[in-house]
Amino acid sequence: MQKRIHVLWIGIIGTLSLLSACSSSQTSSQAAEQGDVTLTIGAYTVTKEAVQEIIPLFQEYWKKEHGQEVVFKESYEASGSQTRAILQGLKADIAILALEGDIDQLTDKGLITHDWKDNPYNGMVTNSVVALGVREDNPEEIEDWQDLTREGVEVLLPNPKTSGGAQWDVNAIYGAGLKQSEEQGNQEPEQARQLLADIYQNVRVLDKSGRASVATFEKGIGDVIVTYENELLSRNAAGKNYQVIVPNYTSKIENPAALIDKNVDEHGNRQAAEAFMDFLWSEEAQTIFAKRGFRPVHEEVAAEFTDTYIEPDGLFEIDYLGGWDQVRQTLYEDGAIWDQIMAEK
Repeated sequence: MQKRIHVLWIGIIGTLSLLSACSSSQTSSQAAEQGDVTLTIGAYTVTKEAVQEIIPLFQEYWKKEHGQEVVFKESYEASGSQTRAILQGLKADIAILALEGDIDQLTDKGLITHDWKDNPYNGMVTNSVVALGVREDNPEEIEDWQDLTREGVEVLLPNPKTSGGAQWDVNAIYGAGLKQSEEQGNQEPEQARQLLADIYQNVRVLDKSGRASVATFEKGIGDVIVTYENELLSRNAAGKNYQVIVPNYTSKIENPAALIDKNVDEHGNRQAAEAFMDFLWSEEAQTIFAKRGFRPVHEEVAAEFTDTYIEPDGLFEIDYLGGWDQVRQTLYEDGAIWDQIMAEK
């Protein structure tokens, strides 16, 4: 009798243990469903204010749809520096960078394994153009690129070796030189190189990033800054009084964003990461980018802001310069035109 009771008691304990294990497993599963999700963003500096305004909207959306809090870790650097940081181990789930070429570096190293351009926007999250910013009333009467070569005019330009934005700036100058030579009946790379060299002779400060260059300009240094149009529009919206000059010949800027597969798979947060990527192209997010001076890629949002922007007749895209592979080889590789011009000065 005692033996039967002992066996029965063991059976009860075993059943209770099994129920406890199931309950523990369910609680763990529910915690996984309802617990926090962490997303890490590695972005170029110019997007900082817009991205930080977009994040709370996405957090609200995700909480409503999935009952989870999304915790964001953020890093903002010049695009080239940010790309190097990700390559060297920054575990960013999402990269928002200045250049297609920076995203390509992450792809080449196996960090991005999907076709990041496979969406209606070709992977680009914002547009802009290269513009000139001058002080109120334009005391130096700057109107076009040639004015930046005049003696005594102090120019601010970020360093294209560290800044993706600076590469767009230099592309615009070089491309303008090609366009000007076309007006004369040919396309002479030497004329484009000379325009870039003449402007570089007047560069007062070569900052690490586009944002650092704007900060230098706001300290009262320099007569004219070569920068993104959106940087100037954003500063004017914050109370500055800079005059924005869009040269007739200038470059369209296209800024990409991509999910970094290797890190997302390691973190197990793909669903949230993909949703945030989609959110960047939503009307809400694109409107925030537009209010920060960017040219939205979302057509309906862009239509609402057409009066904000100047559309120059001579606007050209990266394909005009042969695409990014050709541009890097011509302008930015070691010993290429940019290094030659710096050595000459």
